[in-house]
Amino acid sequence: METTQQAGEPGSAERRRRELLEAADRVVLRDGPKASMNAIAAEAGITKPILYRHFGDKAGLYQALAVRHTDALLDSLRAALDAPAERRKRVESTLETYLAAIEARPQVYRFLMHPAEDPQAAERGFDVGRHTAPLLRRLGEELAQVIGERVDLGPGGERLARVWGHGIVGMMHAAGDWWLGERPCAREELVAALTDLLWGRLATAGNRADGPGF
Repeated sequence: METTQQAGEPGSAERRRRELLEAADRVVLRDGPKASMNAIAAEAGITKPILYRHFGDKAGLYQALAVRHTDALLDSLRAALDAPAERRKRVESTLETYLAAIEARPQVYRFLMHPAEDPQAAERGFDVGRHTAPLLRRLGEELAQVIGERVDLGPGGERLARVWGHGIVGMMHAAGDWWLGERPCAREELVAALTDLLWGRLATAGNRADGPGF
């Protein structure tokens, strides 16, 4: 159990918060959207009030987990976009990175993107839909920035880059959600099909003269 002395040690709050998020990850991997504050507190070896002290409620814990996993996903997506390869290959690699990430940890994905199927299993006041939109918007803005920095879209290019960024993220999310639930084809087939869909104007747009290229 936590003690007042431990909580007052330099750096202990940040370290303890990280440990609690790791405990929450373990429960989410096991229980998915049904992960409860009680189960997470038990996994961490603390009481539920102490968990509330760190995160406030399940929504606060959700937001902390969303930031944790979104940061990791964005790092992976940036690496795919920056890899030395021709443009179509990097588009394929980016889509592959996203789909591989949700396939590798489907319970985490479902926790972040779907409410518990049993409404009684979720803590009161936790509306997962209210929190997924900011997560998807963040991904969309990040991708829009990459596109805007690298592709010459002409007049109105900044606005168009945001349209493309959010549109591509929406496509990845919707297609990935459907694919993860039904598994109608191999991941490689889905990646190729989505790349073909994107490969219209993106294939012919020139790189910005002052950018790193895309």
